[in-house]
Amino acid sequence: LITMDVHMPGMDGFTATKEIMVAAPTPIIIVSSSSSGRDVELSLNALRAGALMVVPKPDEPGSPQFNGRQEHFLAMARAMADVKVVRRWGRAGVRDAATPTELVRPGRPGAVRLIAMAASTGGPAALQRILAELPADFPVPILVVQHIAQGFTEGLANWLAASCGLRVRVATDAEPPAPRTVFLAPDDRQLGVRQDQRLVVVDAPPVAGFRPSATFLFESVARGYGSDVAAVILTGMGSDGVAGLGAIRRAGGYVIAQDEATSVVYGMPAVAVEAGHADVVLPLGDIAGRLVHLARGADQRADRPDSPGRVDRA
Repeated sequence: LITMDVHMPGMDGFTATKEIMVAAPTPIIIVSSSSSGRDVELSLNALRAGALMVVPKPDEPGSPQFNGRQEHFLAMARAMADVKVVRRWGRAGVRDAATPTELVRPGRPGAVRLIAMAASTGGPAALQRILAELPADFPVPILVVQHIAQGFTEGLANWLAASCGLRVRVATDAEPPAPRTVFLAPDDRQLGVRQDQRLVVVDAPPVAGFRPSATFLFESVARGYGSDVAAVILTGMGSDGVAGLGAIRRAGGYVIAQDEATSVVYGMPAVAVEAGHADVVLPLGDIAGRLVHLARGADQRADRPDSPGRVDRA
């Protein structure tokens, strides 16, 4: 395991990460002292290059927050040390050669009206790729929960916006979910929708330890949009979002899970698939195309995993 700053003599953290992932793939944690400007951009680019996560530097030992942040940093280091990383840069496209697994059920009525996405470890780079591959006139609002160090969400929104044709912003309470716009859950707040289908950003309790929580988002959109919602569960550790995906499936919504081959950590998607909540398992490079089809009302609805009509296909 390597813990690395973004500012170093001779080579910044982005360039160093890129070199390491070519020559000797190793789990890397970016440890940043700043959550603004150039530091955020370098940190997020390092994630795109193959680093696993970014964490803030713990406060000085005299700070009342030192013990909590120290414990969080050590816990993340222990967890990331077990992640199996692969060679990056110079082998472009290798990890997208996976075969989609799809369950086919006829009769997808109409287009989805909202997309909800959730990610954790490896998520910023996955989100960047998906959003960059969506057209600038993509007609459906996208709500996103991304587990990331506090203070980095605004920088993440700017970083994503710079690489896609959509508007990307941190969500605010009571605003309407607009088309061609991506709304990120703010730091330490839950994101969802109200019954009148406006956004809700609220200081609600954590769900299974997470705020923002993918389960909170998914359960909320299931209540607000029913079968008109599509959910995407991306790379990440743990099981946040799985209970919420169950609510989406019961409401008749459509669920996409990222596949193992293209996930940095096949945790959240794996639990969703094992629970029977995924309609389709796709490589990262196929997800944007599927979302375009869903937004246009294409027949992409899949059968339940326990349906006698199930068919697996490439």
